Amino acid sequence: MRAALRRLLLNSKKGWRQASCSVLKSAIAPPAGGAPCPCPGETALDDHNTQENTPIFQRIKDFLLAGIAAGRWKEGDVIPSEQALVKQFGVSRMTVNRAVRELTSEQVLTRRQGSGTYVAQQKYQATLLEIKSIADEVRARGHIHRSSLQLLERTKASDLLAKQFGLPPEHPLFHSLIVHFENGVPIQVEDRWVNPECAPDYMTQDFSSITPNEYLMAAAPLQGATYSIEALSAPRDIAEMLAIDTKQPCLVLRRQTRSGGKIASIATMWHPGHRYQFAGSFS
Repeated sequence: MRAALRRLLLNSKKGWRQASCSVLKSAIAPPAGGAPCPCPGETALDDHNTQENTPIFQRIKDFLLAGIAAGRWKEGDVIPSEQALVKQFGVSRMTVNRAVRELTSEQVLTRRQGSGTYVAQQKYQATLLEIKSIADEVRARGHIHRSSLQLLERTKASDLLAKQFGLPPEHPLFHSLIVHFENGVPIQVEDRWVNPECAPDYMTQDFSSITPNEYLMAAAPLQGATYSIEALSAPRDIAEMLAIDTKQPCLVLRRQTRSGGKIASIATMWHPGHRYQFAGSFS
């Protein structure tokens, strides 16, 4: 979806601002109670001066993208049927089908058999092969990151945590629980345990302006990491923080980082499966 919207913005430099008023009015301010219609004396594809070199199917894609960008159709909303688009634009069903099919393959739209075509749920992405701050990843997409600190405490290691850290039972540990948001949508619950010997100032950090990962990368330079990923249903408290139902699956990333020959941090990060994905590449 992000790639398709970026392409729409690029098209604006090549004439989109001068597109036919019927397309823009339909995308941004449609008449209530019915399908958008051309202005009197015009059709949705009449602007030959600026669009004659743009394929018709691409103009239909741009029309749909403009509607999504303007908020006319939000995630989960049904878009006009192919038959309605054929009538509106005065083109063949094959042309409309190509536009819709391409937007579906680009994950902008999703089809439901017997129901219609809908604006797809956007999936936020995380990189696996590099340990990056979630705030940096969100900002790199041009979005707004925000975090909400749920818990910050100094406690004692359970037998299991002591074993995982290679520390004596009841050794002091720092514990934080933070919800991360992208454009106001909760995308991660970060449940992190930290070895005070590696990051002694962890408890004094302002985690509304810096992420635990950013602080730890500076305080305890990374030597290595291990991680695992699995799909799990969220416990009720996690589900509430992610604003999802307990029946919805989550992608759970467990990561252990090492610094100075010690286990510095153990984190469990919960992500709503319907709006998140992991990606990576190597060469």
